[in-house]
Amino acid sequence: MCGRYELSSHPTAIALAFGLAHPPDLRPRYNIAPTQQVPVVRIDSAGRRELVQLRWGLIPRWAKDPSIGSRMINARAETVADKAAFRIPYARHRCLLPASGFYEWQALPARKQPVHIGMADGRPFAMAGLYERWRSPDDQVIDTCTIVTTRASDALRAIHERMPVIIAEAGHARWLDVANPDVADLLEPWSGEPLLAYPVSTRVNAVANDDPTLREPLQPPLL
Repeated sequence: MCGRYELSSHPTAIALAFGLAHPPDLRPRYNIAPTQQVPVVRIDSAGRRELVQLRWGLIPRWAKDPSIGSRMINARAETVADKAAFRIPYARHRCLLPASGFYEWQALPARKQPVHIGMADGRPFAMAGLYERWRSPDDQVIDTCTIVTTRASDALRAIHERMPVIIAEAGHARWLDVANPDVADLLEPWSGEPLLAYPVSTRVNAVANDDPTLREPLQPPLL
């Protein structure tokens, strides 16, 4: 699963990586957690890419209780096209979540060790996402999103069995184009540029902690 990530890249680098017209107004965040507002790139009504803030944890449009969103932070690639909560967003509301790295917890004999994983060259990358709009009977509107996950790549399997789907820049346009249903091949484990993974402080376990030291390596890289 992907339950925590960080976005600390410069806004100009994010704009270039995601084809945005202008650098987004974003501050660095080092411990992004479910139910928080997160930046998402999607196609607007004019067919242009826009960056908006959505709540992390998808609320299906048919949900009676919005609290279900806290359990919908990830959508499994293996079932995303069929599962009731994600079937419509997968067909109609695909998006990208910019990230500089994500955290997974490696199971060790006596504890779980948080590990930071990102591109070896440090550049921002795109996690595959879905979004949805939920409206209550009294017209309260909540816009939410989820991160699509898949089985871990061979390189990451020793750290965790799952990982977010990373969409290469060449696949951004196809994933965002909901007129094109042929995107299942994008949901495979990452096989592109090398990833860098290294243990980090357990301070990342607490959502209240959000500073650059969270992504500093404690030990040499695992890969």
